[in-house]
Amino acid sequence: MSECLIAFGGNLSNPKVNFQLALVMLCESGFSLRQKSGLWQSPAWPAGSDTPDYLNAVVAGYFDGEPEALLRQMLAIETALGRKRTVANAARTLDLDLLIFGQVTRDTEALTLPHPRMLDRGFVMIPACEIDEKWLQYVEALPDVEIRATRYVGQW
Repeated sequence: MSECLIAFGGNLSNPKVNFQLALVMLCESGFSLRQKSGLWQSPAWPAGSDTPDYLNAVVAGYFDGEPEALLRQMLAIETALGRKRTVANAARTLDLDLLIFGQVTRDTEALTLPHPRMLDRGFVMIPACEIDEKWLQYVEALPDVEIRATRYVGQW
């Protein structure tokens, strides 16, 4: 079994409910939950996009299989919960990102591990710190404005 870190995001429909449903679906497909962060709110990107703020969270757990198999499950869950891929950075019901998968590294068209932009995103690193303090060094390196823009909003 490989330890995994997965980011959840969404800003359409009811992201909190979508997160809950997605986590159940992940666990039904072989993911074993170890811990989950709280919910964090961050501004929509790019700035001025006139879309609702995002809710974000991170979960840690285990998966017995290849990262590509977990990614396929994650993409199927996004689709099942209403994700429509139109243009880059479009508002969405659910976004699941595989951040780490044990010590596995990948650089393919479909999957890059570890996630190439995770360390630059407060909405990923701040919830990840709830799960493991080893991510704190990356939060400390983020711009203050990004840290202040990421707000805790409760449990899910």
